[in-house]
Amino acid sequence: MAARTKTTKDRPSYRCTECGWQTAKWLGRCAECQAWGTVEEYGGAPAVRTTAPGRVTTSALPIGQVDGRQATARSTGVPELDRVLGGGLVPGAVVLLAGEPGVGKSTLLLDVAAKAASEEHRTLYVTGEESASQVRLRADRIHALHDHLYLAAETDLSAVLGHLDAVKPSLLVLDSVQTVASPEIDGAPGGMAQVREVAGALIRASKDRGMSTLLVGHVTKDGAIAGPRLLEHLVDVVLHFEGDRHARLRLVRGVKNRYGATDEVGCFELHDEGITGLADPSGLFLTRRDEPVPGTCLTVTLEGRRPLVAEVQALTVDSQIPSPRRTTSGLETSRVSMMLAVLEQRGRISALGKRDIYSATVGGVKLSEPAADLAIALALASAASDTPLPKNLVAIGEVGLAGEVRRVTGVQRRLAEAHRLGFTHALVPGDPGKVPAGMKVLEVADMGDALRVLPRSRRREAPREAEDRR
Repeated sequence: MAARTKTTKDRPSYRCTECGWQTAKWLGRCAECQAWGTVEEYGGAPAVRTTAPGRVTTSALPIGQVDGRQATARSTGVPELDRVLGGGLVPGAVVLLAGEPGVGKSTLLLDVAAKAASEEHRTLYVTGEESASQVRLRADRIHALHDHLYLAAETDLSAVLGHLDAVKPSLLVLDSVQTVASPEIDGAPGGMAQVREVAGALIRASKDRGMSTLLVGHVTKDGAIAGPRLLEHLVDVVLHFEGDRHARLRLVRGVKNRYGATDEVGCFELHDEGITGLADPSGLFLTRRDEPVPGTCLTVTLEGRRPLVAEVQALTVDSQIPSPRRTTSGLETSRVSMMLAVLEQRGRISALGKRDIYSATVGGVKLSEPAADLAIALALASAASDTPLPKNLVAIGEVGLAGEVRRVTGVQRRLAEAHRLGFTHALVPGDPGKVPAGMKVLEVADMGDALRVLPRSRRREAPREAEDRR
């Protein structure tokens, strides 16, 4: 009697316990999530199936006949968050807010949940990281109490869906998606398979109910959103909550937005009584002085489409070690090093090579765009010569390795913001466009032109004084 041939159903199949990826043979490393030792045998290989055409739920319509009023955004009650979202929360939209621990994600969303709650629009806040009493204490501190704000502490997906049936909210806040698990999926909460299942179930519930959903997401040590990359593709909006935990400033930056622009930034201030939006945050980035100080220069940066006046500071001291220190805070080390090289080679300032140099920004703001190059270079030159720049001066421009000052985008918006705050002089690249009335703008072509704003005698003496000290 011939031996029975082993069919497809008899062959074992293997599945990753972390992300659910399936394969026909055992592997030591999952090809999907790259985890080691997570591929295990679980049963027969799935049979190949084909999907037959089925009944359609709604007929296809010409796009001009589709009712767009159902996607009208509703304000969250927090103008700075509305700015980033593109006007507010759209019914059925799912928003993922990610940020480092302690940056203020829970505080912000609890404030949003209270302000968005009303008699017609209930809000459900589900926490999986804290108890209900802990959240209540925070709500008392930030004055986020409302009769139509409902609170639940759950870590089971089925219980969360049950709360949706009982409360019928217009807005759901889940803190966080990594703490909720489904009993039908193998793996610990926060694993890739669990995050994918929980997010998928909540997205389906949001679309079916026309309910807006705010999900809190954890980040890895590199700052990326934890969990499968599929999570960012499934949601409608991805926001990053940024800020130094030792500073008051917080930024909500849009990374993905199906309902608005992705270059908007919302500014917030975190304090003891909660978090408040900053319609005019430039004051956090400036130091008010009666007289100018050497080593400081002001610039105007664009965060999204919003101009912000920021201050760059530099300090140079004699080095006590063979390799001088180069320390930065809020600035990119590579760009500061480039400006030092340009000043030494193109600006003929030789006093910087063997000195310790410290450069920083004020208020915790991070300057990464090339438009801050000119301000960084002038702050370094001012510190080297111990000569202050003229009062009420801002510098805007990208500096190349040849010493040329290049044009940047949004010069007119930057100048208008500087003029609104009372600055009267500006250094900009050529052809800046329309200049605000009453503002004196000096067009500079290279670093040689820009360094002429420093007093000539002190600028010449700086290298010689440094040589005498050595």
